[in-house]
Amino acid sequence: MNWTLAIPEIVLTIGGLIILLFGALQKKENSFFPSAIFSTAIFIAAGFLTLTNANGLAYYGLFVNDEFSRYMKLLVLIAGLLTIILSLDFNKKNKTTYFEFIALIIFSTVGAMVMVSSNNLMSLYLGLELSSLSLYILCAIDRNNPLSAESGIKYFILGSVASVILLYGISMLYGAAGNMEYNNVHKAIAAANYNNMGFVVGLVFVLIGICFKISAVPFHMWTPDVYQGAPTPVTTFLSTSPKFAAFALFLRLMSGPFGTLSYQWQFLIEVISLLSIIIGSIGAISQLNIKRMMAYSSVAHMGYAMVGLAAGNSNGVLGTIIYLTTYLFMNVGTFAVITSMTRKGKVVENINDLAGLGKSDPGIAVAMAIFMFSMAGVPPLAGFFGKFMVFWAAIQVHLNVLATVGIVASVLSAFFYLRIVKIIFMDRSHGQLDHRSLSISFMSFGMSALTVIFIIFMGPMMHVGRIAAKSLFN
Repeated sequence: MNWTLAIPEIVLTIGGLIILLFGALQKKENSFFPSAIFSTAIFIAAGFLTLTNANGLAYYGLFVNDEFSRYMKLLVLIAGLLTIILSLDFNKKNKTTYFEFIALIIFSTVGAMVMVSSNNLMSLYLGLELSSLSLYILCAIDRNNPLSAESGIKYFILGSVASVILLYGISMLYGAAGNMEYNNVHKAIAAANYNNMGFVVGLVFVLIGICFKISAVPFHMWTPDVYQGAPTPVTTFLSTSPKFAAFALFLRLMSGPFGTLSYQWQFLIEVISLLSIIIGSIGAISQLNIKRMMAYSSVAHMGYAMVGLAAGNSNGVLGTIIYLTTYLFMNVGTFAVITSMTRKGKVVENINDLAGLGKSDPGIAVAMAIFMFSMAGVPPLAGFFGKFMVFWAAIQVHLNVLATVGIVASVLSAFFYLRIVKIIFMDRSHGQLDHRSLSISFMSFGMSALTVIFIIFMGPMMHVGRIAAKSLFN
């Protein structure tokens, strides 16, 4: 049992416990900022340990470390770190400077990392629940906002139902295979010669549970309300870290234990992907609240990422992880701009509140325009390369209908992204927004720069991503 393979998770967990102890011994109003600074150091240390950690199995086969898990864990850690940076100014203005906020971000990140490295159906479930329980509390952490409480309750109820469905699927798989380890489940499915319906039923229920976590259609009903009600930094975290972990589960399960059943699940993934792209794009058009628009946009983006999953090979996995990487940059950058949307100390979230931003704050306006163009898939921005990779992977395995509909929907979705650009630069201002903080400026300009120059790193990113993708099929 090589426990050092989980050293990044152990370091993060110890850091979260230290923050809880520190916060309990200090006045609440004095504990948030030191906790945030300490957590930043912990995240950086965990990232370094993840990069330098060895490959192998640990904890009697419950935990796996390989190139794929290392890549996805880095995405999860970056999402958590950027969320904490975003929260520095927002939580202070919103009077939600609770040290528990930082600890919950850390524990949710630990759960997500366990999901990424799970090699057993039980460690999968434990990681998912640790991540989810923290998120339920984070969504409702703004006690002065009824919408925050509503979002927490809705996410908790629907998330609990999804967890039960997932657990039922796991029990079906255990009953059919007699084992929970991925490799043994794969062997049992191959030995059954497709005659055991327990595997198919278990697969469907597990797929439903994971689809809920990534807000794929038709399990997306919670997304708009939760995105709108949760504090903006929490929404940022919710739209990145847990979804990356859920996609890592998807990719590992479908290429490993369920690889033999690809003819059973591939068409189902295609349908879910198409529905997510179409309904997410259509739903975003009519939204006036920018966080609700981003919720439907997230549904569509998860649909695009699933195109690579539907391809069912290493090229598809490569396309998906490149897509998720580009999504991290442009999504966090967009929410950084949304975080800066305050007027006279009050949070404003209407899309029309961005009117005139091009004149009052040209820097942040240009950054927002870059993110919108990138999400629409305009070359040579990062979003274009993500979409190109997943569509190319689909075309290579003759999923031409999926690729064609995806490309057409991508063109149509440009309407609501470009509408925001038009409002920013052409509409008359309804009142100037408050001056942004240094942390928000850093996030907005930093993410926009990465979105623009992503083409420079495309070669090395492809090399690393290809190694990570191939490690799933070894």
